Amino acid sequence: MLGRVVSHFSCGAASACATKLALEKYATAVHVINAFVADEDTDNRRFLVDCEKWFGVPIVVLRDEKYGASAANVWRKRRFIVSRNGAPCSKALKRNVLNKYHQADDLIVLGYTADPRDADRLDRFIDANPETRVWAPLIEAGMTKRDCFARVNSAGIELPRMYRLGYHNANCPKCPKGGMGYWNKIRVDFPENFEEMAQMQDELGPGSYFFRDRKTGSRISLRMLPPDAGRFTDEQPFECGAVCEWPNADASAADRGRE
Repeated sequence: MLGRVVSHFSCGAASACATKLALEKYATAVHVINAFVADEDTDNRRFLVDCEKWFGVPIVVLRDEKYGASAANVWRKRRFIVSRNGAPCSKALKRNVLNKYHQADDLIVLGYTADPRDADRLDRFIDANPETRVWAPLIEAGMTKRDCFARVNSAGIELPRMYRLGYHNANCPKCPKGGMGYWNKIRVDFPENFEEMAQMQDELGPGSYFFRDRKTGSRISLRMLPPDAGRFTDEQPFECGAVCEWPNADASAADRGRE
């Protein structure tokens, strides 16, 4: 017996296409769930509504209550933004919330694509969650992220604004996993988010700084970040899912030096 098929929809193109493939194969057995995060760009909610119409089934929107679904509240209450183990917001606002919906025999649909890096990410997820039944329909279908963009566009759905602004994913526009180039792009595109994070670093102190100067080893706050530091186009893409992962598994954001 199949049981429930639960698709994690994150308001990104890949998870949208993975959900659509799941619905095409399993139809009414599919439950589509989304973890609401208050810090995401507001256009993500527009994308969710458009995709819900495309899917033809309701999306169950789940919401953290402890932190008000706010990454900023997680960072302030936990008194840190990021560590070598990742950012605490992903676990608090996504993994914990989504896991509460799961049942033991669910088949979990994840939006890993056929791009090489995603195959490695899927392997790590399976290794970390051996008891979970997982299906990655995009990998099975050989669909890359570019393919996902094309399919969403062909459905007449405008991609989330974060993509249209040139970001790799529809993450919150203030993710601590971003490099110097990312944060300088945020400074231009979302100056209010840049200032909010700079103020939080003022409040939490040097332990919350994301970067180090490789020459001196000293930590660099966002207020100290030169406007021309980093090369966003050269930075490794990163995503925010139920498990927080660094673009480079060998280094946390706090250890990435001047680019």
